[in-house]
Amino acid sequence: MRISTAARHLREGTKNVARNGWMSFASIASIAISLLILGVFLLLTLNVNYLAQQIERQVEIRVYLEVNTAQEKIDEVAAKIKEIPQVKTVTFVSKEQGLADLRERLGENGRQLLEGLEGEDDNPLNDSFTVEVTEPREVASVAAAIEKLNAPEDPVKTIHRVNYGKGTVETMFKVTSVVRNIGLVIVAGLALTAMFLIANTIKLTIIARRREISIMKLVGATNAFIRWPFFIEGALLGLIGSLIPIVLLLYGYWQLMRWVSLDLNLMLIQLLPFEQVGPKTGALLLGIGVIIGVWGSTISVRKFMRV
Repeated sequence: MRISTAARHLREGTKNVARNGWMSFASIASIAISLLILGVFLLLTLNVNYLAQQIERQVEIRVYLEVNTAQEKIDEVAAKIKEIPQVKTVTFVSKEQGLADLRERLGENGRQLLEGLEGEDDNPLNDSFTVEVTEPREVASVAAAIEKLNAPEDPVKTIHRVNYGKGTVETMFKVTSVVRNIGLVIVAGLALTAMFLIANTIKLTIIARRREISIMKLVGATNAFIRWPFFIEGALLGLIGSLIPIVLLLYGYWQLMRWVSLDLNLMLIQLLPFEQVGPKTGALLLGIGVIIGVWGSTISVRKFMRV
């Protein structure tokens, strides 16, 4: 294609957007509204998945040792736990540290309740290990492997008990899986709905100009010569229609992040960082808008190529 011909197609495509004011406005509005709804649910799904990942990462195993376990035995158990393939880190927590952590969690009331338990013989807590796993969903199998470290033939047990929130953790994993799947289904459904809604709106724009296409065919214009301006027009409609929800969504998300970070009551809620979610979401919506705009124009013009 010559540069002059390409410039002509670009000029005509741009003029068509302005010339067909109300139909172009309807197409742009349809694209903007569809992608705005899709973008909201996409951001919501991404953040729900992020929150689920944060919750899953907090799952850990607490291995309580028997009272007065010798240091050699403690080191031996730590080494065996580290040998388990799914184990990420093993942290020893002495009973003194455990008492200090408990006092801190209980606050002022804790200082009064735990007063007088600082002595070696008065401390009722056990030494323990905090075990983190590489894959949170493997926590049950890792806990079972740790429990087996107590050899049946050994009369002196080293591990008193292993706790990882059995029952609660499995339920949590099921809930997070359901939430993830529901989010993916909703986003996929909205994406398909947006595609057909946008494409059909652009079809109406092209159908309203079928007489123009027929006349161009009768005077000898080639299919490519007719198709390219509509191709560019569809891309421009998709581009403009997608930029509106992108600006609204990203600005709104940025403001939401500021509000969450400034409000002390919401400090436990962590959103996906803007730099991670913003560019990807913007690029995805822009791509969807332009591709659907071109697709809607192309399949609509094709129907009127036969005169």
